[in-house]
Amino acid sequence: MAQSTPRAEAVLSRAWQRRGLLACLLWPLSLLFGALAGLRRLLFALGIKREERLPVPVIVVGNVFVGGTGKTPFTLWLIDALRAAGMTPGVVSRGHGAHLDDVRVVQAGGAAREVGDEPQLMVQRSGVPLVVGRRRVAAARALLAAYPQVDVIISDDGLQHYALARDIEIVLSDARGVGNGWLLPAGPLREPASRRRDFSVCNLPPGVAAPATHFAMRLEGGVALPLARSGPPQPLSAWAGRGQRLAAAAGIGNPGRFFAMLRGAGLDIDALALPDHHDFADNPFAALDADVILITEKDAVKCRAIEAIQNDPRIWVVPVSARIEGALAEHIVEKLRERPTA
Repeated sequence: MAQSTPRAEAVLSRAWQRRGLLACLLWPLSLLFGALAGLRRLLFALGIKREERLPVPVIVVGNVFVGGTGKTPFTLWLIDALRAAGMTPGVVSRGHGAHLDDVRVVQAGGAAREVGDEPQLMVQRSGVPLVVGRRRVAAARALLAAYPQVDVIISDDGLQHYALARDIEIVLSDARGVGNGWLLPAGPLREPASRRRDFSVCNLPPGVAAPATHFAMRLEGGVALPLARSGPPQPLSAWAGRGQRLAAAAGIGNPGRFFAMLRGAGLDIDALALPDHHDFADNPFAALDADVILITEKDAVKCRAIEAIQNDPRIWVVPVSARIEGALAEHIVEKLRERPTA
């Protein structure tokens, strides 16, 4: 089951990169999708559906391209950038996979299955105040109530949550661009690529230039940490050319990017692409014939909670960090300081 879903996703991903037969057959449905999405935006623009403005500024980080574009490492970078400017950021998130009817404060060491893997990772990496909930406005109000020192809120993956008024919108993309340029389900876009935004960030591999209107983001990761025990990091280069059987697994939106990074470090890996937000209940590592298995940080927060996986000495976690080229942090801080006080 874990293998069939990535194959189905791969078929759609290929179809979304060109205007072939499958995309053309789905195109009439994309017109309906676009009309409904446009109507919803219009209702908010006309004030028929009401947006709520909070007493602190709100930065929305998201993407119009379905799938992973690097929002979590970018959000971690943004948290650090805001703190460096003397601000106290907090984060609200949907918490993909979490079964919540209300809002919940995310605590370090909590269960990813209860609050979502990405929120749990962000709290573990940064210690940022973070609240998850289906309704972003309710989550944001709960965040301010629990952490009154927070003076700026980041809404993770919140572009389409128009009920929460925002001061800055940041749209992420990657080397896939806009695919075939069509909306779901004929293409990969949730909204038209021309939708307004304040800043555009493109997640690209080394050596690839960003479009003129975008800030380039590079994900960097050169070491791995053991999943099963505490210990010093191991340089990825240490496994290159050793003759060990190396495998890599990733249950993220764009696993190919993770595998490409490892191969770029000189590693010869067998790649196992898993569905995004995979729960690892099936233990996909049990049958892997490998001496070393490399996984993402996002997957690690779930694997550490599974008894059959947490003590597997073959598994190593590869953390990545975002590096932004250009003065994006300065532009964001300047725009925040121009916001009228409540």
